[in-house]
Amino acid sequence: MPRASLVSAPFGTAPGGETVHRWTLRSPSGVSAEVLTYGATLHSLRVPDAQGRPADIVLGLPGMEQYAAEQPFLGAVVGRYANRIARGRFTLDGAVHHVPANDRGHALHGGPDGFHRRLWQARPGPRPDDGTVSVVLDLHSPDGDMGFPGALDVSVTYTLDADGTLALDYRAGTDRPTVVNLTHHAYFNLAGAGAGDVLGHVLALDAASYLPVDPEAIPLGPEEPAAGTPFDFTDPRPIGARIAEDHPQLTAAGGYDHCYVLDPAPAPGALRRAARVDHPGSGRRMTVWTTEPGLQLYTGNNLDGTHRGPQGTPYTRHTGVCFETQHFPDSPNRPGYPSTVLRPATAHHTRTEFRFPHLAAPVAGA
Repeated sequence: MPRASLVSAPFGTAPGGETVHRWTLRSPSGVSAEVLTYGATLHSLRVPDAQGRPADIVLGLPGMEQYAAEQPFLGAVVGRYANRIARGRFTLDGAVHHVPANDRGHALHGGPDGFHRRLWQARPGPRPDDGTVSVVLDLHSPDGDMGFPGALDVSVTYTLDADGTLALDYRAGTDRPTVVNLTHHAYFNLAGAGAGDVLGHVLALDAASYLPVDPEAIPLGPEEPAAGTPFDFTDPRPIGARIAEDHPQLTAAGGYDHCYVLDPAPAPGALRRAARVDHPGSGRRMTVWTTEPGLQLYTGNNLDGTHRGPQGTPYTRHTGVCFETQHFPDSPNRPGYPSTVLRPATAHHTRTEFRFPHLAAPVAGA
């Protein structure tokens, strides 16, 4: 049985010349995670299958040259504002703020130089004597960064426990009012990174409604019921079962790229399950738990083989699926959505967990 451990080693050089480190967390469960200080990126997540055979289940890149180039946020923590802000413009307390547009005239994932392109400072987290290991990554975002008001101090803690659960805790504080929406942009493939598409993965979402979007991926308005549409995953079914249907929301995006409104949590700030995904061939199961109100389901519609994994395998369309736990897109411009405003002396804390119930039998109902 592997022992819990946390080690750091150089990984490469950032565009500014600084050394990028890779932190490796290992759990007694056999799960291991590799986290880079560039973009607070999850570079690798090795998880045993039902027979105990490990595979890397997130899409990563070979080295820093590939991570620093233009690429689709593979494994990164994104912010200050995950998802889109329409026209890169919002008003807060009467003042108008502009974020550079980097996606069809809109600001996506914090702008072109968002947190995914920053060098974070890493340190070991608490080390209880229970097989749990963690690494804390810190980032200072100055006032006016990418047009956002207020100096923001952010930390993201990756924790791997003895059962193999990988948790992310996001914390932030500001010196003046701003907006914050942080998420994680890992592309998962439970068959193993580069092992084909994810259309046969069986997905269930704890969400009865979603946010339809316009052709530029900006929400049209209020949530709509998923029942009776290809967006209904309240009962488990393959991701690819209805992805090719002639539905305007699917054809515009080339698949799923939509925010689901999660079922209510049992209490404010409490964790609740957002998703369950199974790969029948390997027996791997992953459940996603979060304190966030939404989950952006993205099925890697724009992967086109340009990017390759560490073994040289090209990442083509639908070879990964993202479960981006977050607040809703364009919330700073939507008073009816849950607020993303953060004010001084107010603590921002959210948590997301990726659990692997197949590592402990039985898995039924997990």
